Amino acid sequence: MNPESAGTDRWAAIGHAGEGDGDLDGMHLARTVTREVRRAGKHFLPQTLLLRLAEIRSGHAPDRRPHLRAFLDCVLDKHEGRYENRTYLSLPLLELLLGETDDAPDPNRMATLLIADVIRFELQAQAQAPDAESREPHASRESVDRDPPDPVTLRKRLRHALRFVGHDPTAPEADDLMSRATHVPGSRWADVAELLPRPAATEAGHWFDVTVQPVYVLHDEYFFIRALQAHEMVFTAIAAEVQEAIGALRAGRPAAAADRVDRAAGLLDRASALFRMVATMRPGHFSAFRQFTQGAGAIQSEQYKRFEILCGLPTGRRLGSEAFTHVPAVRAEAAGEGHDTVVRAYLDLRRSARFDEAEWNRFRSALGGLEERHQRWKSTHRSLAARMLGGEHGSGGTAGVPYLAECLDNRLFWQLGERTRVDEPA
Repeated sequence: MNPESAGTDRWAAIGHAGEGDGDLDGMHLARTVTREVRRAGKHFLPQTLLLRLAEIRSGHAPDRRPHLRAFLDCVLDKHEGRYENRTYLSLPLLELLLGETDDAPDPNRMATLLIADVIRFELQAQAQAPDAESREPHASRESVDRDPPDPVTLRKRLRHALRFVGHDPTAPEADDLMSRATHVPGSRWADVAELLPRPAATEAGHWFDVTVQPVYVLHDEYFFIRALQAHEMVFTAIAAEVQEAIGALRAGRPAAAADRVDRAAGLLDRASALFRMVATMRPGHFSAFRQFTQGAGAIQSEQYKRFEILCGLPTGRRLGSEAFTHVPAVRAEAAGEGHDTVVRAYLDLRRSARFDEAEWNRFRSALGGLEERHQRWKSTHRSLAARMLGGEHGSGGTAGVPYLAECLDNRLFWQLGERTRVDEPA
């Protein structure tokens, strides 16, 4: 497939879009480009289009129209030789949608919105599938889906996605969604879709719809991108909880710190739930589009590593491994003079103040729960990778499944020691 052969006439609308000063012009441009990306795959965008988009971006100062600039930066990543996990997942644009206004979603709520969008996407594809063959060959990707899943796979995917959405405690519709997730007849999924949360109908909220930029044209890549985006959002929320735990320890409040660690552990369970949904991805689809995602592997996840370095400073071997050489910004944070961790804050407080022994036990129990959840998350990740990768190499040039198996030996709170008594700081 090579859209270049279609000539330059197709880009006539793009040639004039985005040149105005208003956000509506930028949104029109983004939607036009997104339709083409989903029709052809970002990897196959023609040079004429890419050069035109680069010209449009250069015509705007970096501090003007940040949503449009972030969008174009992500679309142009392959063209400009800076393709990575963040731009593959459109994280620069998604992150602009967090906390902009009082009604903007926090990261955990954003994860809910992302997976709710998966359900709507799958239901739309299912509704359009029967007459897809009769459509025009150049119809948009939104009209012609490329190999949607069979009914059994679709039901599994939808139910796992619905459980994830329903587990959001901030969603007023959570209880209803969870009850429907138990058993939803095929004819009732449209009713469920009406209950799903959506981004706010604001200018920023409209950009949510253009944050999926598949590199290829197969169906499963859309939901795979959304799942990885949700993963990043959940780990952003987890890191924030761990940061709050550090603050509580520095304020001499170990009980409050334990509550924050417990909340982080609950969110880690939520991150693990995403694996069950991703397990419905067909290996053939994954293998097909993965060849165009080299250089944008999950090993570049900054938020996961940020969570890790906030818990405790990793070993020198871990900091020198591929896991951290692929996230130099986080590695620099870990080496920074002002970097603080749960382990450091706990040990400092333990040495300087006395609290009721029950408080210390409560806090150490919370750490143990988070460690256990983390080990479970890593084990599930390894099992999923074994199914999808087999004997192939993993992202970042790692050995794939054997690399993930080695990671099971890593511990968040290794500096405390597995047998350290609560009254004997390491």
